[in-house]
Amino acid sequence: MASTISLPLYEKIPRKNALQRTSDIIIFFLLLSLLTYRLLHLKNHGTTWLLAFLCESWFTFTWVLVLNIKWNPVIFKTHPDHLLQAAWEPVELPSVDMFVTTADPLLEPPIITVNTVLSLLAVDYPAHKLACYVSDDGCSPLTYYSLVEASNFAQLWVPFCKKYDIQVRAPFRYFSNDHVITLSDGTKEFQHEWKRMKDEYEQLCHKINVAVQKSVPPCDFTGDFAEFYSVERKNHPTIIKVMWENKGLPDHGLPLLVYISREKRHKHPHHYKAGAMNALTRVSALMTNAPYMLNVDCDMFVNNPKVILHAMCVLLDSKSEAEIAFVQFPQVFYDGLKDDPYGNQMVVLFEYMGCGIAGLQGQFYGGTGCFHKRRIIYGLSPDSVVSVNGKLVEDIFSKIGNSKELTKSAIDALEGKTGTKPNHDLQSCIEAAYKVAGCGYECGTSWGTKLGWIYGSTTEDVQTGLRIHKRGWRSVNCRPNPPAFLGCAPSGGPAAMTQQKRWATGLLEILLSKDCPIFAFLFAKLQWRQCLAYVWLLTWGLRPIFELCYAALPAYCIIADSYFLPKVQEPALYVPVALILTYNIYTLSEYLRTGQSVQAWWNNQRMARVNTMTAWLFGFFSVMLKLFGLSETVFEVTQKEQSSDGGDDDDAGRFTFNESPIFVPGTTILLVHLTTLVVSLLKLQHPPVDDAMHGSGLGETFCSLWLVLCFWPFFKGLFRKGRHGIPKATIYKSTTLALIFLYWCRRIAITG
Repeated sequence: MASTISLPLYEKIPRKNALQRTSDIIIFFLLLSLLTYRLLHLKNHGTTWLLAFLCESWFTFTWVLVLNIKWNPVIFKTHPDHLLQAAWEPVELPSVDMFVTTADPLLEPPIITVNTVLSLLAVDYPAHKLACYVSDDGCSPLTYYSLVEASNFAQLWVPFCKKYDIQVRAPFRYFSNDHVITLSDGTKEFQHEWKRMKDEYEQLCHKINVAVQKSVPPCDFTGDFAEFYSVERKNHPTIIKVMWENKGLPDHGLPLLVYISREKRHKHPHHYKAGAMNALTRVSALMTNAPYMLNVDCDMFVNNPKVILHAMCVLLDSKSEAEIAFVQFPQVFYDGLKDDPYGNQMVVLFEYMGCGIAGLQGQFYGGTGCFHKRRIIYGLSPDSVVSVNGKLVEDIFSKIGNSKELTKSAIDALEGKTGTKPNHDLQSCIEAAYKVAGCGYECGTSWGTKLGWIYGSTTEDVQTGLRIHKRGWRSVNCRPNPPAFLGCAPSGGPAAMTQQKRWATGLLEILLSKDCPIFAFLFAKLQWRQCLAYVWLLTWGLRPIFELCYAALPAYCIIADSYFLPKVQEPALYVPVALILTYNIYTLSEYLRTGQSVQAWWNNQRMARVNTMTAWLFGFFSVMLKLFGLSETVFEVTQKEQSSDGGDDDDAGRFTFNESPIFVPGTTILLVHLTTLVVSLLKLQHPPVDDAMHGSGLGETFCSLWLVLCFWPFFKGLFRKGRHGIPKATIYKSTTLALIFLYWCRRIAITG
């Protein structure tokens, strides 16, 4: 570095949380009191009491994990102005390779990918220090055509953004209605260029939309498009296209832009997104070999043009070299539906749990919006000795593959000799790049096991981050203002459920694998509290078992005229009542403090029950089938939609359904508890075998009512049609399951 930086590049600021700690401890002691009450009366009750004790023990364990995470929250404040005040020359800033991944042009429309790419190309950073690689796992000529058109528009868009210091650099957001008012504030020259940019962008959108509607790009599959002729999505050779080459152009030029569709063959596993990321890592190592890598999903556009400078404040700080592995920016969503009806915007989760985890060994890797050091992706540990006299001491590259060019670039990366050399000829790298992007290149190598993104889970991001943390590295949760990236959250029931199922599946896969954080704590360098934080996350797939069991208890008790909660006349009733009130007031206060509404709080509480007992349940079953060798888990791409209307459509917040079996458990739970409420209100229970049991009471009825309210969108779906109604086939299946359960409860009650 050319100069010494006297001012701090970032600060780690503890958050005051005395009131939160007090509330956490009160809830914890109320849970312990409830467990104590169970234990003292366990001998006098049957199986229902034991099941309640086991479920409540799990809830207490989960709360202990939450306590551990929330106890020491911190925030990291970065100072890009301090970095710029260091009087560095632009050439001395490190280069960055930016990765964008897309997999399906139908679920991930090309216009979404285009806006993300355009926002990355226009960031405030020396253009010749940037390279953008777009991985198209769908091998779609539509995606490539859209990028070709976008690269032409970028030659106008990027200089425009930098000339007028435009803050919103995704065109679809900038030209939305919210930004039209900026026209009146500019000069005539600006107004003229603004109108020109808007017209050019509208033409770009029109071309892409027409191509999408026709399902084919307007080309004759010759020239650049020849390789896409009759291509099969899952059976095709590697395609690499250098769409724009920056040969040391000044700052107002465009960064390097490369299109990659790695080779796929039916007999070779491609490992979904993790495989795509590893292919990007290898290809970029040969073409630019930047020391830092940013990866974003195709729907996460740059919202803060200084995002790279914010990341560099952490990564370039002198104390970070031996500690920090990656910088994770939290996911923030734009145009979210009002009051978050699907509970997938996770504002409170990122605000409180995110800051809490940041105070431990560091933020989990979230799969998008993350800056990695290339050296660490290659398996480097904090205490590794990289080289002596130019020779690697640790032979971590013995299984990097049989590419001499890749091996040399990897050694350069480990020794800090990264970045593109002057007059570097990209075309000379193409042949080697085709080789390392081939589907057979990883055979016999350590890619996906010791190097790169780790295979074996549909949540490859968490697994890769866990591997990094267990080697002793730390990570940072960076939260600039405005947010660094904005993305689109699923806007329908099926899409939201698909995403939740994939998360639960992947997390449970990690928990039951050799990457279990308990092993990482015992045999590696994962810190104990970070281990517990990972356990909290990875056990999402186990929660459906306990929540389903607890949800079944009030229904069984009402049908069998039994009970599992204290009676109204018992003083012990104050414990669960106080617990319910304290917990709900506590969570409500979190939503209000983050600017959320009471309705948003309720929607998230409701969807927490729905997701756990539907999507997460299917995730649990998927992993169990995999463990028994009956099937393999599948990476399901979440459907993405781009809008800029603010989500004002009333119809947009209504729950949607489809034929997926994922909606059967929720419908069954609703029907069971609707029936039990009728039984309870009309006193239709079977007389209890043991009079000492006193029969079901107000507590059981309240629990059934609570569950009906949680599944109220399913209740509405029983009477609606189209995508807002539950399909008849699902209702028939659920009715059958509900009748079987109710019959079983009745039989148990009769036989005692």
